[in-house]
Amino acid sequence: MAAGTSGNPNRQRMINLMYLVFIAMVALNVSGEVLDGFKKVGDGLETMLKGAETRNASSAYELNNAYNLHPEKAEEAFTKGKKLQSVADSLYKHIEFVKQQIVLKSDGKPLTTIANIKNQDDMNAPSVVMLNPVTRYGEKMRKQIEAFRTIALSYTTDPAKREAIEKALSTQKTDNKLWEESISESMPTIATVTLLTKLQTDVRSVEGEVLSQLIRGIDVGDLRVNKVVAQVIPDSRIVMQGGSYRAQIVLSSIDSLAQPEIIVNGTTLPKDKEGFFTATALHAGTFPITGSVKMIAGDGSTITREFSSEYIVTEPMASVSPTLMNVLYAGIDNPLTIAVPGMANEQISATITNGTLIRKGNNWVARPNKVGEEAIISVFATTNGTKQKIADSHLRTRALPDPLPYIEYTDANGATKRFKGGQISKRNLLSASGIKAAIDDDILDIKFNVISFRLTFFDAMGNAIPEVSNNSNFSPRQLSSIRNLSRGKRFYITDVVAKGPDGIERKIPTIEVIVQ
Repeated sequence: MAAGTSGNPNRQRMINLMYLVFIAMVALNVSGEVLDGFKKVGDGLETMLKGAETRNASSAYELNNAYNLHPEKAEEAFTKGKKLQSVADSLYKHIEFVKQQIVLKSDGKPLTTIANIKNQDDMNAPSVVMLNPVTRYGEKMRKQIEAFRTIALSYTTDPAKREAIEKALSTQKTDNKLWEESISESMPTIATVTLLTKLQTDVRSVEGEVLSQLIRGIDVGDLRVNKVVAQVIPDSRIVMQGGSYRAQIVLSSIDSLAQPEIIVNGTTLPKDKEGFFTATALHAGTFPITGSVKMIAGDGSTITREFSSEYIVTEPMASVSPTLMNVLYAGIDNPLTIAVPGMANEQISATITNGTLIRKGNNWVARPNKVGEEAIISVFATTNGTKQKIADSHLRTRALPDPLPYIEYTDANGATKRFKGGQISKRNLLSASGIKAAIDDDILDIKFNVISFRLTFFDAMGNAIPEVSNNSNFSPRQLSSIRNLSRGKRFYITDVVAKGPDGIERKIPTIEVIVQ
């Protein structure tokens, strides 16, 4: 009788199945704190997006006004601006459509705000929508981004601004993954929707920057007398606690040599600051910036323009996601993704207790040492030359589960198959070289080296005849016994000893073989 729990192979299989379901549930367990973090960032991005659209509407009005007043001077800039806006609007609407489809897939109802997504941790909806081979929404989005980027770069000559556009609208592969795969595979719904909202913000920001450049390319003097707008231009509107908010406050469409008087939150900004306003972010929250810009017009009169904006300070947070599951396995490489919202990969560093942590491209590999001892991953971000600790993630460390033995053979169609017990033809048995072992549960696929195994046959009297191999291959005596088996006869693969990549030897379960 095959070995198993109390000699019952079916019960053993059921236990194995329950274990796999448990592992899958653990793999899908996304931290509530991380989801809340994405919610906060998403709320901030939606606020930023509204501000960008308001500024772009102002720039579009200014460009239209310039064309109406001086069509002979502004025609080229006006035509380019209209084309840029059309492509940007098409891309923006497609992104919004895809966001709606993802939330419809996860929640069954349309998206209102990021904060109101019900199934935030649904890790199936983003990839189902983005990577659908029929609709190809993700691929279409990538191509639209590339088309918009090409147009925006063709209208931009400043090297620094071209570099910024390239970075904001990058669709490069990461770790051999297409752009659309990298923002949807193994990602919770709220993360993908947040990233797509950031992309919408980047599209509007690039659109606004290029429109401003087109306007500046027309005779600035003509535009200055037609519309004067005070603007707040921040380095970033999302600031981590302990960092600094930095923004330049300017009066658009004016002579660059002018020295306006700038009043921010009731205090006059010193002229040597050249329009840069700085505030230290001591607490999390949303903080307003209001004031006015005054300058002397050509006729000697004073022009005053009011401005209003805000910046968002977020709590320090980081996302550490093992790509296998929410545990680390000792003795093997565990791939991880580490991200800090609003931070580029090159600004992030990390350390680990109980093992080693190595960066590989945009991902990380953790290799814990001791089973049962917690591994703490500390994440740091460097901004303006200052390194700041963001968060600690506590992960459990486990030993690799036992593998299962199998016979690997090639069927009549040339396909490689894994036989794990039951009926098999003598042809397929004899075509196999021996016994192999692996963890193969759709989450882990880790191969083990078989050191020895035993085949147990039975003679006509029911006496057991064991044949031992001291490696992974069938011995000549084992092959001879297999050849002598008739249809319906059975034998057992027992006492399989396998060694995993963690260096631990294991004695793994028995499988029953019936000659077909």
